[in-house]
Amino acid sequence: MNDALIELKNLSKNFEDQQVLKGIDLTIHRNEFLTLLGPSGCGKTTTLRIIAGFEEPSGGEVLFDGIDISKVPSHKREVNTVFQKYALFPFLNVYDNVAFGLKIKKMDETVIDHKVKSMLELIGLPDFAKRDVTSLSGGQQQRVAIARALVNEPKVLLLDEPLGALDAKLRKDMQIELKKIQREVGITFIFVTHDQEEALSMSDTVVVMNEGIIQQVGTPEDIYNEPENRFVASFIGESNIIEAVMKRDLLVSFDGQDFECVDKGFKNNEDVEVVIRPEDIDIVKPENAKLTGTVKSIVFRGVHHEIVVETEFRDYLIHTTDYFEPGLSVGLTFGPDDIHVMYRMDWESESRGGAGR
Repeated sequence: MNDALIELKNLSKNFEDQQVLKGIDLTIHRNEFLTLLGPSGCGKTTTLRIIAGFEEPSGGEVLFDGIDISKVPSHKREVNTVFQKYALFPFLNVYDNVAFGLKIKKMDETVIDHKVKSMLELIGLPDFAKRDVTSLSGGQQQRVAIARALVNEPKVLLLDEPLGALDAKLRKDMQIELKKIQREVGITFIFVTHDQEEALSMSDTVVVMNEGIIQQVGTPEDIYNEPENRFVASFIGESNIIEAVMKRDLLVSFDGQDFECVDKGFKNNEDVEVVIRPEDIDIVKPENAKLTGTVKSIVFRGVHHEIVVETEFRDYLIHTTDYFEPGLSVGLTFGPDDIHVMYRMDWESESRGGAGR
Protein backbone atom coordinates (compact mmCIF):
# COMPACT_ATOMS: atom_id res chain seq x y z
CA MET A 1 0.00 0.00 0.00
CA ASN A 2 1.30 3.47 -0.93
CA ASP A 3 1.56 5.55 2.25
CA ALA A 4 2.31 8.79 0.37
CA LEU A 5 -0.27 11.36 1.47
CA ILE A 6 1.05 14.62 -0.01
CA GLU A 7 3.34 14.92 -3.03
CA LEU A 8 4.89 18.20 -4.13
CA LYS A 9 6.10 17.98 -7.72
CA ASN A 10 8.39 20.61 -9.24
CA LEU A 11 6.70 23.21 -7.04
CA SER A 12 7.63 26.82 -7.69
CA LYS A 13 6.42 30.15 -6.34
CA ASN A 14 7.17 33.69 -7.48
CA PHE A 15 6.32 36.91 -5.67
CA GLU A 16 6.61 39.66 -8.30
CA ASP A 17 10.20 39.30 -9.59
CA GLN A 18 11.45 37.08 -6.74
CA GLN A 19 11.42 33.29 -7.02
CA VAL A 20 10.80 31.95 -3.50
CA LEU A 21 10.47 28.24 -4.36
CA LYS A 22 12.63 26.71 -7.09
CA GLY A 23 11.30 23.32 -8.15
CA ILE A 24 10.47 21.57 -4.85
CA ASP A 25 9.99 17.79 -5.00
CA LEU A 26 8.85 16.19 -1.74
CA THR A 27 6.75 13.24 -0.57
CA ILE A 28 5.03 13.44 2.82
CA HIS A 29 3.73 10.17 4.30
CA ARG A 30 0.72 9.23 6.38
CA ASN A 31 1.17 9.53 10.16
CA GLU A 32 4.54 11.24 9.69
CA PHE A 33 5.92 14.10 11.79
CA LEU A 34 7.77 16.07 9.11
CA THR A 35 9.59 19.32 9.78
CA LEU A 36 10.50 22.01 7.25
CA LEU A 37 13.68 23.53 8.65
CA GLY A 38 15.74 26.44 7.43
CA PRO A 39 16.74 30.07 7.96
CA SER A 40 14.37 32.99 7.52
CA GLY A 41 13.40 33.45 3.88
CA CYS A 42 14.28 29.91 2.79
CA GLY A 43 10.74 29.11 1.56
CA LYS A 44 9.52 26.82 4.34
CA THR A 45 6.47 28.88 5.35
CA THR A 46 5.56 29.48 1.69
CA THR A 47 5.63 25.71 1.16
CA LEU A 48 3.33 25.24 4.16
CA ARG A 49 0.93 27.95 2.95
CA ILE A 50 0.71 26.33 -0.49
CA ILE A 51 -0.17 22.99 1.13
CA ALA A 52 -2.78 24.79 3.25
CA GLY A 53 -4.26 26.54 0.23
CA PHE A 54 -3.44 30.07 1.42
CA GLU A 55 -1.09 30.57 -1.54
CA GLU A 56 -1.35 29.27 -5.10
CA PRO A 57 1.82 27.86 -6.66
CA SER A 58 3.32 29.53 -9.72
CA GLY A 59 4.13 26.11 -11.15
CA GLY A 60 4.11 22.41 -10.31
CA GLU A 61 1.60 20.21 -8.55
CA VAL A 62 0.31 19.60 -5.03
CA LEU A 63 -1.10 16.07 -4.88
CA PHE A 64 -3.26 14.90 -1.97
CA ASP A 65 -3.95 11.16 -2.10
CA GLY A 66 -2.87 11.32 -5.76
CA ILE A 67 -5.26 14.14 -6.72
CA ASP A 68 -3.98 17.61 -7.67
CA ILE A 69 -5.43 20.13 -5.18
CA SER A 70 -3.49 23.19 -6.39
CA LYS A 71 -6.73 24.99 -7.28
CA VAL A 72 -8.83 23.66 -4.36
CA PRO A 73 -9.68 26.42 -1.84
CA SER A 74 -8.24 26.10 1.66
CA HIS A 75 -11.57 25.42 3.41
CA LYS A 76 -12.16 22.37 1.21
CA ARG A 77 -8.80 20.75 1.99
CA GLU A 78 -8.45 18.07 4.66
CA VAL A 79 -5.87 20.13 6.54
CA ASN A 80 -5.96 22.51 9.50
CA THR A 81 -3.34 25.07 10.51
CA VAL A 82 -1.96 26.27 13.86
CA PHE A 83 -0.07 29.57 13.69
CA GLN A 84 2.52 31.17 15.97
CA LYS A 85 -0.19 33.66 16.96
CA TYR A 86 -2.86 31.23 18.03
CA ALA A 87 -5.79 33.43 16.89
CA LEU A 88 -8.09 32.19 19.64
CA PHE A 89 -11.40 34.02 20.04
CA PRO A 90 -11.02 36.14 23.21
CA PHE A 91 -14.80 36.46 23.63
CA LEU A 92 -15.24 32.66 23.82
CA ASN A 93 -14.19 30.33 26.61
CA VAL A 94 -11.95 27.29 26.09
CA TYR A 95 -14.86 24.93 25.34
CA ASP A 96 -16.45 27.23 22.78
CA ASN A 97 -13.11 27.95 21.09
CA VAL A 98 -12.54 24.23 20.56
CA ALA A 99 -16.17 23.68 19.50
CA PHE A 100 -16.27 26.61 17.06
CA GLY A 101 -15.57 24.70 13.85
CA LEU A 102 -18.00 21.92 14.77
CA LYS A 103 -20.78 24.43 15.43
CA ILE A 104 -20.16 26.07 12.06
CA LYS A 105 -20.72 22.62 10.53
CA LYS A 106 -24.01 22.45 12.52
CA MET A 107 -23.12 19.14 14.17
CA ASP A 108 -25.37 17.63 16.81
CA GLU A 109 -24.72 19.16 20.25
CA THR A 110 -24.20 15.73 21.83
CA VAL A 111 -21.54 14.86 19.23
CA ILE A 112 -19.87 18.26 19.72
CA ASP A 113 -19.80 17.80 23.48
CA HIS A 114 -18.18 14.37 23.18
CA LYS A 115 -15.56 15.55 20.68
CA VAL A 116 -14.64 18.68 22.63
CA LYS A 117 -14.30 16.86 25.95
CA SER A 118 -12.17 14.18 24.28
CA MET A 119 -9.90 16.88 22.86
CA LEU A 120 -9.54 18.64 26.21
CA GLU A 121 -8.53 15.30 27.73
CA LEU A 122 -5.98 14.79 24.96
CA ILE A 123 -4.30 18.16 25.53
CA GLY A 124 -4.36 17.78 29.31
CA LEU A 125 -6.89 20.54 30.03
CA PRO A 126 -10.09 18.63 30.95
CA ASP A 127 -10.94 21.05 33.78
CA PHE A 128 -10.44 24.23 31.73
CA ALA A 129 -13.62 24.08 29.61
CA LYS A 130 -15.22 27.19 31.12
CA ARG A 131 -11.98 29.10 31.54
CA ASP A 132 -11.50 32.43 29.77
CA VAL A 133 -8.79 31.89 27.11
CA THR A 134 -7.20 35.24 27.93
CA SER A 135 -6.42 33.94 31.43
CA LEU A 136 -4.40 30.98 30.11
CA SER A 137 -0.62 30.77 29.84
CA GLY A 138 1.05 30.76 26.43
CA GLY A 139 1.50 26.99 26.53
CA GLN A 140 -2.14 26.43 27.51
CA GLN A 141 -3.35 28.73 24.73
CA GLN A 142 -1.26 26.80 22.26
CA ARG A 143 -2.83 23.53 23.38
CA VAL A 144 -6.30 25.01 22.92
CA ALA A 145 -5.34 26.12 19.39
CA ILE A 146 -4.14 22.58 18.62
CA ALA A 147 -7.35 21.07 20.05
CA ARG A 148 -9.46 23.47 17.95
CA ALA A 149 -7.61 22.31 14.83
CA LEU A 150 -7.66 18.59 15.67
CA VAL A 151 -11.32 18.41 16.68
CA ASN A 152 -12.23 18.79 12.99
CA GLU A 153 -10.38 15.53 12.32
CA PRO A 154 -8.10 16.74 9.52
CA LYS A 155 -5.80 14.29 7.77
CA VAL A 156 -2.94 16.78 8.16
CA LEU A 157 -2.11 19.34 10.85
CA LEU A 158 0.09 22.22 9.68
CA LEU A 159 2.06 24.06 12.36
CA ASP A 160 3.76 27.34 11.46
CA GLU A 161 6.38 28.03 14.15
CA PRO A 162 3.77 27.48 16.91
CA LEU A 163 6.37 27.43 19.71
CA GLY A 164 8.07 30.68 18.73
CA ALA A 165 6.35 32.83 21.37
CA LEU A 166 7.12 30.51 24.30
CA ASP A 167 10.03 30.74 26.72
CA ALA A 168 12.84 28.16 26.49
CA LYS A 169 11.63 25.74 29.18
CA LEU A 170 8.03 25.79 27.98
CA ARG A 171 9.21 25.24 24.40
CA LYS A 172 10.99 22.05 25.46
CA ASP A 173 7.93 20.86 27.38
CA MET A 174 5.68 21.55 24.39
CA GLN A 175 8.04 19.76 22.00
CA ILE A 176 7.48 16.57 24.03
CA GLU A 177 3.75 17.26 24.28
CA LEU A 178 3.33 17.87 20.55
CA LYS A 179 5.10 14.64 19.61
CA LYS A 180 2.94 12.76 22.12
CA ILE A 181 -0.26 14.28 20.67
CA GLN A 182 0.83 13.40 17.14
CA ARG A 183 1.40 9.77 18.10
CA GLU A 184 -1.95 9.56 19.90
CA VAL A 185 -4.07 11.08 17.12
CA GLY A 186 -2.13 9.22 14.43
CA ILE A 187 -2.22 11.85 11.67
CA THR A 188 0.41 13.68 9.64
CA PHE A 189 2.00 16.76 11.24
CA ILE A 190 3.91 19.23 9.04
CA PHE A 191 5.90 21.57 11.27
CA VAL A 192 7.80 24.71 10.27
CA THR A 193 10.72 25.99 12.35
CA HIS A 194 14.14 27.65 12.09
CA ASP A 195 15.21 25.99 15.36
CA GLN A 196 17.54 23.04 14.69
CA GLU A 197 17.18 21.49 18.15
CA GLU A 198 13.40 21.62 17.84
CA ALA A 199 13.50 19.86 14.47
CA LEU A 200 15.91 17.15 15.61
CA SER A 201 14.04 16.37 18.83
CA MET A 202 10.51 16.11 17.42
CA SER A 203 10.61 14.87 13.85
CA ASP A 204 10.44 11.57 12.03
CA THR A 205 11.71 13.39 8.94
CA VAL A 206 13.57 16.70 8.58
CA VAL A 207 13.56 18.70 5.32
CA VAL A 208 16.41 21.23 5.30
CA MET A 209 15.74 24.18 2.99
CA ASN A 210 17.72 27.18 1.84
CA GLU A 211 17.02 29.83 -0.80
CA GLY A 212 13.93 28.03 -2.09
CA ILE A 213 15.72 24.69 -2.55
CA ILE A 214 15.55 21.46 -0.55
CA GLN A 215 19.12 20.75 0.54
CA GLN A 216 18.52 17.38 2.26
CA VAL A 217 15.71 15.11 3.44
CA GLY A 218 16.28 12.47 6.10
CA THR A 219 15.83 11.32 9.67
CA PRO A 220 17.22 13.61 12.38
CA GLU A 221 20.12 11.16 12.78
CA ASP A 222 20.88 11.21 9.04
CA ILE A 223 20.73 14.99 8.85
CA TYR A 224 23.09 15.42 11.81
CA ASN A 225 25.53 12.56 11.17
CA GLU A 226 25.48 12.45 7.35
CA PRO A 227 25.04 16.02 6.03
CA GLU A 228 25.04 16.12 2.24
CA ASN A 229 26.67 19.52 1.82
CA ARG A 230 28.36 22.38 3.62
CA PHE A 231 25.12 24.28 4.20
CA VAL A 232 23.46 21.38 6.03
CA ALA A 233 26.61 20.63 8.03
CA SER A 234 26.95 24.23 9.19
CA PHE A 235 23.24 24.90 9.78
CA ILE A 236 22.57 21.74 11.82
CA GLY A 237 24.64 21.90 14.98
CA GLU A 238 28.27 23.01 15.13
CA SER A 239 30.88 21.56 12.82
CA ASN A 240 34.50 21.59 11.84
CA ILE A 241 34.34 21.77 8.02
CA ILE A 242 37.66 21.14 6.28
CA GLU A 243 38.70 21.11 2.63
CA ALA A 244 40.33 17.77 1.88
CA VAL A 245 41.37 15.30 -0.83
CA MET A 246 39.93 11.78 -1.11
CA LYS A 247 43.08 9.79 -1.87
CA ARG A 248 41.07 6.61 -2.48
CA ASP A 249 38.19 4.72 -0.90
CA LEU A 250 38.46 4.82 2.90
CA LEU A 251 41.42 7.24 2.93
CA VAL A 252 41.16 11.03 3.06
CA SER A 253 43.90 13.64 3.38
CA PHE A 254 43.76 17.03 5.11
CA ASP A 255 45.99 19.23 7.26
CA GLY A 256 49.08 17.45 5.93
CA GLN A 257 47.97 13.99 7.11
CA ASP A 258 46.21 10.92 5.73
CA PHE A 259 43.25 9.63 7.76
CA GLU A 260 41.30 6.41 7.50
CA CYS A 261 37.56 7.01 7.05
CA VAL A 262 34.44 4.98 6.26
CA ASP A 263 33.45 6.79 3.06
CA LYS A 264 33.87 5.44 -0.46
CA GLY A 265 32.55 5.95 -3.97
CA PHE A 266 34.58 9.11 -4.66
CA LYS A 267 37.15 9.42 -7.43
CA ASN A 268 40.78 8.95 -6.49
CA ASN A 269 42.34 12.28 -5.46
CA GLU A 270 38.97 14.05 -5.68
CA ASP A 271 38.61 17.40 -3.90
CA VAL A 272 36.10 16.95 -1.06
CA GLU A 273 35.07 18.47 2.24
CA VAL A 274 35.22 16.77 5.62
CA VAL A 275 32.88 17.32 8.56
CA ILE A 276 33.97 16.46 12.12
CA ARG A 277 31.56 17.27 14.92
CA PRO A 278 33.07 18.98 18.01
CA GLU A 279 31.95 16.18 20.34
CA ASP A 280 33.76 13.58 18.19
CA ILE A 281 37.24 15.04 18.78
CA ASP A 282 39.26 13.88 21.79
CA ILE A 283 42.03 15.94 23.37
CA VAL A 284 45.07 13.78 24.23
CA LYS A 285 48.79 14.15 24.88
CA PRO A 286 50.62 15.53 21.81
CA GLU A 287 52.74 12.39 21.40
CA ASN A 288 49.55 10.30 21.01
CA ALA A 289 48.04 12.28 18.12
CA LYS A 290 48.59 13.12 14.45
CA LEU A 291 47.36 16.70 14.96
CA THR A 292 48.82 18.96 17.63
CA GLY A 293 48.05 22.48 18.72
CA THR A 294 47.53 24.91 21.56
CA VAL A 295 44.41 25.54 23.61
CA LYS A 296 43.30 28.98 22.44
CA SER A 297 40.16 29.42 24.55
CA ILE A 298 37.77 27.53 26.82
CA VAL A 299 34.15 28.41 27.64
CA PHE A 300 31.92 26.50 30.07
CA ARG A 301 28.54 25.74 28.44
CA GLY A 302 26.89 23.88 31.32
CA VAL A 303 26.92 20.34 29.95
CA HIS A 304 30.39 20.64 28.41
CA HIS A 305 33.36 22.92 27.85
CA GLU A 306 33.68 24.51 24.42
CA ILE A 307 37.37 24.53 23.56
CA VAL A 308 39.14 26.04 20.57
CA VAL A 309 42.50 24.45 19.74
CA GLU A 310 44.76 26.32 17.32
CA THR A 311 46.79 24.04 15.02
CA GLU A 312 49.23 24.83 12.22
CA PHE A 313 46.40 24.69 9.66
CA ARG A 314 43.22 25.89 11.42
CA ASP A 315 41.27 26.28 14.66
CA TYR A 316 39.35 23.19 15.80
CA LEU A 317 36.22 23.42 17.94
CA ILE A 318 35.94 20.66 20.56
CA HIS A 319 33.21 19.84 23.10
CA THR A 320 34.42 17.95 26.16
CA THR A 321 33.59 17.57 29.84
CA ASP A 322 37.30 17.91 30.69
CA TYR A 323 39.08 21.17 31.46
CA PHE A 324 42.24 22.23 29.60
CA GLU A 325 44.17 25.38 30.50
CA PRO A 326 44.52 28.00 27.72
CA GLY A 327 48.06 27.91 26.32
CA LEU A 328 48.44 24.16 26.94
CA SER A 329 50.00 22.09 24.13
CA VAL A 330 47.64 19.23 23.24
CA GLY A 331 46.98 16.57 20.63
CA LEU A 332 43.72 15.93 18.77
CA THR A 333 42.41 12.52 17.79
CA PHE A 334 39.29 11.10 16.14
CA GLY A 335 38.35 7.77 14.58
CA PRO A 336 37.37 6.79 11.03
CA ASP A 337 33.68 6.85 12.03
CA ASP A 338 34.03 10.47 13.19
CA ILE A 339 35.06 11.72 9.75
CA HIS A 340 32.23 12.39 7.28
CA VAL A 341 33.26 13.12 3.69
CA MET A 342 31.08 15.31 1.43
CA TYR A 343 31.34 16.36 -2.19
CA ARG A 344 32.95 19.76 -2.49
CA MET A 345 30.66 22.21 -4.28
CA ASP A 346 30.47 25.90 -4.85
CA TRP A 347 27.27 27.53 -3.62
CA GLU A 348 25.66 27.75 -7.06
CA SER A 349 25.97 24.04 -7.78
CA GLU A 350 24.92 23.30 -4.18
CA SER A 351 21.74 25.31 -4.64
CA ARG A 352 20.93 23.49 -7.86
CA GLY A 353 21.47 20.13 -6.24
CA GLY A 354 18.55 20.08 -3.81
CA ALA A 355 17.61 16.60 -2.66
CA GLY A 356 13.91 15.74 -2.69
CA ARG A 357 12.16 12.59 -1.60
